[in-house]
Amino acid sequence: MERPDLKLSVRDTFGIESSLTVPAFSERDDHVPEIDPVYRFDPEVTLAILAGFSNNRRVMVQGLHGTGKSTHIEQVAARLNWPCVRVNLDGHISRLDLVGKDTIVLRDGLQVSEFQEGIVPWALQRPVALIFDEYDAGRPDVMFVIQRILEREGKFTLLDQNRVIQPHPLFRMFATSNTVGLGNLNGMYQGTQLLNHAQLDRWSVVATLDYLERQQEIDIVVARVPQFATESGRELVESMVALAELTRKGFASGDIAVLMSPRTVITWAENCEIFRDPLMAFRLSFLNKCDPAERPIVAEYYQRCFGVELEDTGVVD
Repeated sequence: MERPDLKLSVRDTFGIESSLTVPAFSERDDHVPEIDPVYRFDPEVTLAILAGFSNNRRVMVQGLHGTGKSTHIEQVAARLNWPCVRVNLDGHISRLDLVGKDTIVLRDGLQVSEFQEGIVPWALQRPVALIFDEYDAGRPDVMFVIQRILEREGKFTLLDQNRVIQPHPLFRMFATSNTVGLGNLNGMYQGTQLLNHAQLDRWSVVATLDYLERQQEIDIVVARVPQFATESGRELVESMVALAELTRKGFASGDIAVLMSPRTVITWAENCEIFRDPLMAFRLSFLNKCDPAERPIVAEYYQRCFGVELEDTGVVD
């Protein structure tokens, strides 16, 4: 289907107090993400993403790791039945991967050279939402490939083909980043780059996604690991989330160099089911990632939330 044939209510679809409606497709294809029924939408970030879909804005979602930036875009796309392709801009993604390259193929029993389009020209010609993950980790030569299509009607030139590609009217572009182009200031995100300000300026909407409020995070962990949907299980999850909040405050004040994201809390809960021991699961899910010099601080956090001295278990020297 080439055109959206539905109008969805933002209030009914995303649970956000708004009278807005957004275009959507009635049919799904293989590139539409699966719907996560327990996903919780941040109102401001959701409206920013919806502006990207409905008004063809270039939207960047910024925030610390584990806040669900990429998932947020995918879950909006899932409810709109909008095809979505996600590209991780790690150091191995090259200009040729994005643009395309000549390859040798067999045709009528003969080897011939044939140009194969990269992900950018492929997506640009279709009603697809293209997500660049870890945008601030992209190599400079790769970033300049993207710069031209950041403009709303930006055409894309394939020099090898002497061809100019006109973007599909329903092509959309999003990105996620940890640092908003400021580089690795605190040592937490090795490999991130300083972004060209001329390029950063082309992102017409920049939204910030923070960690959830405590009760929302508890609800999500319980929804993800239904075994904790009991009174005692919920109490355990409350203590886990309280510990995660202490690590985030400790990171913000410079006491520790790592923090516990909601993703890590969910992993910890899942590992509790595997090992039947919250302490062992905590060590394997988070504590072993910490610098040995910082483990006494994390042990203090654990003691405050669970009433257990980690030193007595031999976990911390």
